[in-house]
Amino acid sequence: MHREYHRWFSPNLHRDMELLVFGHSGARVLFFPTRMARYYDYENWGVIAAIAEKIEQGWLQIYCVDSVDQESFYSYWRRPRGRIERHLQYEKYIMEEVIPMSLEKNDNPCLMSAGCSFGAYHALNFAFRYTPSFAKVVAMSGRYDLTTPVGVFQDLLEGYYDEDLYFITPSHYMPNLCEDQQLEAIRKLEIIMAVGEEDVFLASNQHMSETLAAKNIPHALHIWDGEAHRARYWRKMVQLYL
Repeated sequence: MHREYHRWFSPNLHRDMELLVFGHSGARVLFFPTRMARYYDYENWGVIAAIAEKIEQGWLQIYCVDSVDQESFYSYWRRPRGRIERHLQYEKYIMEEVIPMSLEKNDNPCLMSAGCSFGAYHALNFAFRYTPSFAKVVAMSGRYDLTTPVGVFQDLLEGYYDEDLYFITPSHYMPNLCEDQQLEAIRKLEIIMAVGEEDVFLASNQHMSETLAAKNIPHALHIWDGEAHRARYWRKMVQLYL
């Protein structure tokens, strides 16, 4: 399998960022890591190997990007407003640096976003906020409301709220989308969500599915047995949905 390591200084994040590329051609897939995880974890967990045939056949080219979760939503030492600003810088890094780099390597017009756990939040949020750039999103075991405590998972902004937070929280902005070009573009996306029936974020996925249905947005929600919030399940999910 063709594999590349890349590292460069990000002018948007003001630090070096790393990523891995798997494959030589095919639809480009931005694969966001799990909560506070790293760009190499999907490879280490066997998730990339699970779709090796699709990669080697030239059907998919996977970009395993890094995150800045520990500097944004999970940087509890930082004020909530600063966490939001760091995330917005990360969005610019992805849109202004990673995606152009992927196009230089591979001009396939099909771009997907994918992720597991907190990576599913990133995948869905990027696809909905920057819809013209994406054709498909695969979100596995995701959380789509950062402000509502669920189980051991707290409100990541500690009660703070502002307009920017609204526009990066899919479960908040999606219900209020009016009939416009953005909504029409989202309806053209292929949207796949998967979650375990015992996952603490099941309700978040069901709420998102209900929201999409109310907006006449085609999508699929697959509910798996058990919690299904582990790499052994994600290895199976990527084979089915990517």
